[in-house]
Amino acid sequence: MLTASDLEVNVLEFRQRSFQFERLGAVGGEEVAVFYRTETESESQFRPRLVHLRLLVPLAWVVLDAENDTLAIARDGRTVPVRLAEPVVEVGAEPPEFQEQGIGWTRRNGPSGALVYAPAERASEWLSDAAFVSLGIT
Repeated sequence: MLTASDLEVNVLEFRQRSFQFERLGAVGGEEVAVFYRTETESESQFRPRLVHLRLLVPLAWVVLDAENDTLAIARDGRTVPVRLAEPVVEVGAEPPEFQEQGIGWTRRNGPSGALVYAPAERASEWLSDAAFVSLGIT
């Protein structure tokens, strides 16, 4: 299993975007790695706003893809998934539930307007206000 220092020096690839490590936390006794990204909503808008994204991943699922010098998500915690080149979709245009690397994901509006992603199988617990407080997502 990776340590916080492993996570700090690498980015995690998710939805064709790079996320940086923010912190470790726990929800329901499971260790959770919190990643973040800030991007511009849409360049085509007159006044685009910043969108803050948070990604919640079981720490046991985060693997180092040494060949590409990035972090990846693997349900078994060992097998580096095959990287697929897919078109990037603006966050506002993507559905709130989707599949990524064979794992179901859910996105919810979090505190302060942040968009928070979590595995669908853990969404009811991890995307709760109590979990946000526990993970320091404000």
